[in-house]
Amino acid sequence: MPRRAVPLAALALAAAATTTAAAAGSAPAAGADPAAGGRILIAGDSTAQSYGPERYPLSGWGQFLPCGLVPGAEVRNRAMAGRSTRTFIAEQRWAALMAELQPGDTVLIQFGHNDAAREKPERFADATTTFRDNLLRFVWETRGHGAVPVLVTPVARRSFWDNGQTRADFAEWSAVTRAVAAQTATPLLDLEAESRALIDTLGAEPARALYLHYPAGRWPSYPRGIADDTHFSEIGARRMAELVARGLAALPVPAARLVAPDRPDLARTEPLGAGQCH
Repeated sequence: MPRRAVPLAALALAAAATTTAAAAGSAPAAGADPAAGGRILIAGDSTAQSYGPERYPLSGWGQFLPCGLVPGAEVRNRAMAGRSTRTFIAEQRWAALMAELQPGDTVLIQFGHNDAAREKPERFADATTTFRDNLLRFVWETRGHGAVPVLVTPVARRSFWDNGQTRADFAEWSAVTRAVAAQTATPLLDLEAESRALIDTLGAEPARALYLHYPAGRWPSYPRGIADDTHFSEIGARRMAELVARGLAALPVPAARLVAPDRPDLARTEPLGAGQCH
């Protein structure tokens, strides 16, 4: 049976309380040096990308992740729309990320959405062969630079089974991500599972607020309106960034100490504008 829908504001209050408790054990004390946790770099697709004000309200979780970190923490978001592991490598984006990597950095690696695009052969990466091999390359090359890889399963779409539960649209790629993490003893953020649970808790209609659902004329960037169940609104990006921050705080990685103990900016239910934490 589908889970009972709850108001978004009520869930945000509950999430804020959970966030504080979950992060308290691993976040640094006030005045801690963020440099001790290294930097965070993100390799991924449009769901993680940072966007300029001209694209607002389109937002990615990587854009708002800094809002949940301690002051001075550095995030370099190299996620780019439309990229799969195949194209991220082919376009030399991975090589560029490796060139700026420093020992002690943490690399969040989230792919799957575009790897699953069978209708676009230039992007498609078979889950059990090409995608798996590319993830292994990402893991070993990150470690070769003295940095720490963290594999992230692809964030969920607002897509449902007949029984009302959120679909795992990228189940094959998520399964391989988990398997590679286990095989290589790589820390894992199961963002697919966490985001599906969030959507299930909210219910189908309240979860629309997390994605791009706007009428014609509401935003200059979408004069004809938009109904997009893949990409995030500001509020959706904040909520997904909270899931990432909460998961990161619980991992045995240097970047865990960069996560702030309290993250009210990621629990907001009212938008503030492109890229504004508070």
